Amino acid sequence: MALFAAGGPAPTQHSTARKIAVTVGGLLVLMVILLSAFALPGVNTAVKDLPIAVSGDGLAPTQVTATLAKADAGAFDVSMVASEQAAQQEILNRDVYGALIVDTDGLTLDTASAASATVATALVPLAQQLGSTLNLPVTVHDIRPLTSDDPKGMGLTAGALPIALGGWLAAMGIIALIVGAWHRLIAAAVFSIGGGFALTGALFAIGTFDTNYWATSAAAMLGIAGTCYFVLGFERLLRGRGIGIAAVVLILLGNPLSGLASAPEMLPHPWGALGQLLPPGATGTLLRNVSFFDGAAITQPIVVLVAWAILGLTAYAVAGRRHQPRHAFDIHMDAATAATG
Repeated sequence: MALFAAGGPAPTQHSTARKIAVTVGGLLVLMVILLSAFALPGVNTAVKDLPIAVSGDGLAPTQVTATLAKADAGAFDVSMVASEQAAQQEILNRDVYGALIVDTDGLTLDTASAASATVATALVPLAQQLGSTLNLPVTVHDIRPLTSDDPKGMGLTAGALPIALGGWLAAMGIIALIVGAWHRLIAAAVFSIGGGFALTGALFAIGTFDTNYWATSAAAMLGIAGTCYFVLGFERLLRGRGIGIAAVVLILLGNPLSGLASAPEMLPHPWGALGQLLPPGATGTLLRNVSFFDGAAITQPIVVLVAWAILGLTAYAVAGRRHQPRHAFDIHMDAATAATG
């Protein structure tokens, strides 16, 4: 008491100051991590192992591949194909981003800005450089362009992430407002269906998409459902820690690693590939391939999103079983008390 009377700090003051310091320090670390996660992929975006095809007659294609290897070592993963038709089919199948065709008319670059406007733009100066080196005229064909209302694909870049993260927001709202395990699952399903139609409709309205509305809506539904059930399951299983895990997966990692602004191959290895295994990246790829490429290469993103939904539902079921014994015991005790009372 004498120490406190002499003006010494109270224990509660020490405790409060420590809590403030720890809280502020933790939040600062979190902000630095968030800034790094969002900024580093963009800063380090570069062409590396980007798949392209080469075709033509005689020794010219070999000269093209040799020039590519010399000019941009490691930047491209070049495959030889038999004809321009075969090269274009690889583009439409999402196996490659572009093709360099050598024939009697010169050098033709086939691209698909719908696959990635950034990559399509980056391939043009490359083709011009090769044409100059090989003394060939250069022609550029965009065989699968973006829409005229959104020629840079900004709507897809900005819209796919809200569709994926919409599942997060829906889960938070359902947890706060809906009572009952089955009711929450039903609410998530209803929101996924309604959200898929509504959000896809918004992208059609602003001109990002102009074909395959129903299939694109179904893709959006799957993206929302995968995210929503994942958040619901982990929140029920781990409470606050589950929400934190979901935030890391969807926001800290999933958003910057989605590759929507450029291409997964342009992110530092292996982060681009990892991003395609997370809900935002898988959702963006699925929407792109369904709307612009008639469903080519959709197996992986569908499997990824279904796997996240199953993971969430499994966690939801495990949490339910964990709470069941206590609930059954409480019912038994209530019944016993009523019988003896």
